Amino acid sequence: MYIIFFLIWVIFNGQLTLEIAAFGLVIAGIMYWFTCKFLGYSPKTDLKMGKKLFQILHYVFVLIKEIIKANFAVIKMITSSRYEIEPAVVRFKTDLKTTPARILLANSITLTPGTITVMLENDEYEVHCLDKSLAEGMNSSVFVKLLEEMEGDGKNADK
Repeated sequence: MYIIFFLIWVIFNGQLTLEIAAFGLVIAGIMYWFTCKFLGYSPKTDLKMGKKLFQILHYVFVLIKEIIKANFAVIKMITSSRYEIEPAVVRFKTDLKTTPARILLANSITLTPGTITVMLENDEYEVHCLDKSLAEGMNSSVFVKLLEEMEGDGKNADK
């Protein structure tokens, strides 16, 4: 988190000089201390995130790839006169244990064109799909598999 604060400082300043770096190191330290003291953050959280960094980056890469694929599928559906769109509402459950993973799955579904998460209650999702073909295999999607892997590495389930 300290490094992120420092990088934000440098980006907002638009340049990197010795003076800006020195002030940035001090200000990032103060921000980090404040975050740890008053917002319940800890250096252990940084270590956990550092260990999962590659999994998180992989998830973001897969999400972007799926968004691009879904964009082309939706464009093809909409522009094709031969294709009749049949909207569908799908309900499914997942085995995701943590609330953040469930929310991330719901948001990933909503970010993917053609699908919107209408409801998330415990481990049950209700998703509106532009076409029933988009609903196939939603409960065992690549998002679910990656999130289950990420949860498997974290021993403490955060409910």
